[in-house]
This record gives sequence, C-alpha cells and structure tokens, in this order.
Amino acid sequence: MRPDEDLVRRCSLQRMELVECVPNFSEGRRPEVISAISEAIASVAGVTILDVSSDPSHNRTVVTFVAPKDVAAGAAFAGIAKASELIDLTCHEGEHPRIGATDVCPFIPLEGTSMQECIELARALGQRVGNELAIPVFLYERAATRPDRENLVNVRRGGFELALTDIGSNPERVPDFGPDATHPTSGATIIGARPFLVAYNVYLGGAENLPVAKEVAKAVRGSSGGLRYVKGLGLEVDGQAQVSMNLVDTDQTPLHRAYDMVRMEAGARGVLTTGSELVGLVPEKVLFETAARHIGLRDFSTEMVLEHQVRAASSKQASMDDFVASVAGSSPVPGGGSVSALAGQLAAALAQMVAGLTVGRKKYVEVEGELQEVAHVAGALGERLGALVQEDADAYGLVSAAYKMPKDDDAAAAERDEAIQKALTKAAEVPLETARACSDVARLAITCAAKGNVNTVSDAGVAALLAEAACRGAAYNVQINVASLADRSTGEALAEEVNALVDATRGWAAEATARVEAAIA
Repeated sequence: MRPDEDLVRRCSLQRMELVECVPNFSEGRRPEVISAISEAIASVAGVTILDVSSDPSHNRTVVTFVAPKDVAAGAAFAGIAKASELIDLTCHEGEHPRIGATDVCPFIPLEGTSMQECIELARALGQRVGNELAIPVFLYERAATRPDRENLVNVRRGGFELALTDIGSNPERVPDFGPDATHPTSGATIIGARPFLVAYNVYLGGAENLPVAKEVAKAVRGSSGGLRYVKGLGLEVDGQAQVSMNLVDTDQTPLHRAYDMVRMEAGARGVLTTGSELVGLVPEKVLFETAARHIGLRDFSTEMVLEHQVRAASSKQASMDDFVASVAGSSPVPGGGSVSALAGQLAAALAQMVAGLTVGRKKYVEVEGELQEVAHVAGALGERLGALVQEDADAYGLVSAAYKMPKDDDAAAAERDEAIQKALTKAAEVPLETARACSDVARLAITCAAKGNVNTVSDAGVAALLAEAACRGAAYNVQINVASLADRSTGEALAEEVNALVDATRGWAAEATARVEAAIA
C-alpha cells in the first residue's frame, strides 16, 4: 500500500514548528499580577514557560516561553489581555523605559520556524491586539513596516507620558494596528520579530556613579558609535549604578566583548565594575565562549564539556524513565491518553526504522521510492504523536481547572459550565487527533510488512499492533470525555469519527500482521 498524497501533505504540516516569545510587562512588584499574567499564557495548550524574571526597581517582568507556531500568538495575546486588565500605567513608576502595560513582545524563530513566519505571527498578533483590546500597536525589528521603527528605542522614545499626547496628533506616530490614540491605562504595545537577544546588566558600584554609568552606556551602545549590536542605558537600580544592555547578536558582539568594553570605559573614568547579571535565559554557547575567552582556552568546543557528553548519552533514557515514573505516580497525568500517544509514536518509529533499513539496498531498488515516502511520513507522524503526549496531559489540566471554578451564584455557575464544556471538548479532540495519527501509522505498517526488508518484518508487525492498541486507547479517552458533553450532537460526531478510525485501524493492523505471520511461518 502506497501512502496517499493527502497523508503526506498532512504529515508535512504536522512537523514541529517552535517559536520563542519574550513579552515584557510593566509590572515587577506585585507577585499576584505577575502570576496571573504567567498563568494566562500557560493556559494555552502546548505552551511551556521557561523563565519569569521580575525586577522591582525596573518594575518590569520578562516572561520567556516556547510554543508551537500555531498557538504562540494566542498565548501572547492571553498575556497581553491579562496585563491590560491588571496594569494601570498611570500609576506605574520604574527605572526601565516603557510605553505599555505589555511594553514589547518579540517572536524569535526556533526549531523548524523561519524569521518570516515570526514576522507573520507578529503582524497577526498586532492586528488582534489592536482590534480586540483597542491598544495601538507598533511593529518593530524585522516585522517593522518602516525603517525608522526597526529600532525599539525610536518606537518607545518619550515613553507612556509622551505617547499620551503624541499618538493621535503626530503623523509620525500613527500605529500599525489599532486606534490612533493611546489606551488610557495600557498605553501602546510594541510587537515584532527578532533573532535571539541577551539582556545583560553590569554594575558600577553605588548610585553616585550613575553619571559614569550613563557615559559608559553611551560609549558602548551601537547607536552612539560603540559596539554595533549593543543597546545600552545607564540606570540607578537598588541604589547602584547599572549599565543595562541588550545584546542583539551575540555572534557578532559576544557577551565578553560587551563586558570588557564596559570595564574599560568605566576604568578610564576611575570606576570599577562590581558585578553583572543576566535577565531571562541565555544560550549556553554564550557563557562557554565567555569562559573560554577569560582563561585563554584555545580551540574550545562544547564537545570538551563533560556534562554535554553525559546529557547526550543519557537524555533519552532519562526522559523515558521520568515519563514512566510520572505515569506510575499518584497524579492523574500523564494518563492513558498520553500513553496512547507515546505508543503511537513508538509504532511510527518502528515503521520509519523498517523503511530506513530498506532504502539503499539493491534488493529493494524497485520499492525504494515508496519506502522513502514511508520514512518521511512516519517521521512526521512520530513528531506529531510526541507532541500529543504533552497536549493530552495539558487538556486534562484544563478540565480539572474548569471544575475548580467558583459557582457561588448563577453567573459564576454559568461561566463554570461553559468552561467545563469547552475543556471537555478539547480533551476529546486531542485523543481524536492521536487516533487519526495512529490509524495512519497502521496503514504504513502494511507497506512495511509487504515491501520492507524481510529481516525487519517482525518490527513491522509490532508497529501494526502498537498502532492498533494506541488508536483504541485514544478512542477510550474520546468516549469518556464526550459522555459528559451537554451538546450531544458534538459528542456524537466525535465518537462516530473515532469509532470509524478504530474499525479501520483494526482492519489495517490485521492485514499487516497477516503478512508478517505468513513471512515468518
């Protein structure tokens, strides 16, 4: 059986496409507000928050999260909406320049995602924020629609206070999206796409050295003739003088070069550096390069790092051990839905293995093209099923959270009921997608059993059996959730589709295993 073109197309679309998003919020002193914003972002299925860094002096919080491309903008919007609800810039004070409750929100391309795709995300998010939240949005960096808005400093110049009068009256400050007027409490928001940025601060002793910090920042930043890929400000933070920098391209201007220049410029003015700090996350390569430079280490590479080699050798086993331990624990997640997705992922891996051991061998030259296609599709299905392991657990979390919502009065009870029904629908849709993918894997197993390397025919059989079991397991999770849906028509449609998938998968698995048993008899 040859995988059909629609299956190839769907699996190509399902390849994991990740982006990083680093929204900066104008709040660093109220933990309850910071927590509410972070929770709003994390509530979107597929999102992983990597870091939340708050600075009371700056009165600013930087949230770093990663997400599949198709949900990243929605997660950012959730955070922006919550910030607009909870932050009032008319009451805000802090050292860091700001123009909005959500001051800046950049997208950064990661695995499988291009800069152009991040630009498209930025523009789609900007349009939604402008339309739904009535907040003016300016696009910056790679997403900018005009050259003078590429630099964040230009867009934010004058801060919230100037924006109140400038937006709506200055033709140079017409936003890209939203009303031509500053939101009365949320200000404006700057959204864009950029490469990875390192936020790095160097301290120069007490506040009496603030004038020196300002001079050093001017000497260091690229716009003043310093290091091309560095933006810098001199600030007073917690009674200390600080040179606050953004390193926008650490390949061109490494962290150690920025630090060395700050130290040199401060020393020329009779001031010593007293320490430094990172805000948010940094690629390990940046720190390794800095350490190697400091001790004059020649020909350094990460292959010299013991922990790097240990991680490479043990990460797969550790991940599986951790997952199994989580399943065996007392928590309801990960549960049967996640395990079904993992079983499907293993089935896809076996199909990919059989195809890989067939392609390139003279004996199978006539079916090489077909098995190459199997390998491609199986790889894509495996990636999607791997993501569904976590998505199933996340979906259960939404159901659990909905049932915990208050029901003190009729309005609260109605809101709770609506949230429960949405969460149950999502909790049924995720395993339904698992069942679809597992059904596709079972079809691939027929090709593997019939045309794959005869020495791997038993592996094709195991792939078929696992795919069938995973599909049936996913179906159980669809059925248990639709049973509680108030909308019977929606539940019946989901159940009907998954039952049809189970029947089809059973037939394909039977065909594949029959071929296996005939071959090994």
